[in-house]
Amino acid sequence: MSDEIPIAPLIYDGLDPVPKPKPVISEVIEVLEEAARHVKRSFEAARRPGMPLSVLSNIAREAPLGSLLIAFLLGVAAGRRRVR
Repeated sequence: MSDEIPIAPLIYDGLDPVPKPKPVISEVIEVLEEAARHVKRSFEAARRPGMPLSVLSNIAREAPLGSLLIAFLLGVAAGRRRVR
């Protein structure tokens, strides 16, 4: 055996360098942005024709006073339920 250096490329067996940690604020902002995107997609899906938000907005557009009365009565009923 001779003391020659092998011609094959050297392989790095060590660990990858440690990535710099992100500031906590950046992580929180990323999570909030993803949550906002998810909510926006959900609302867009619910506003398609025939979906619940579309139907509800059409009813409120056609009969605004009736819709307001129903919303008020539901609010009163929910408020009285919590008091007891």
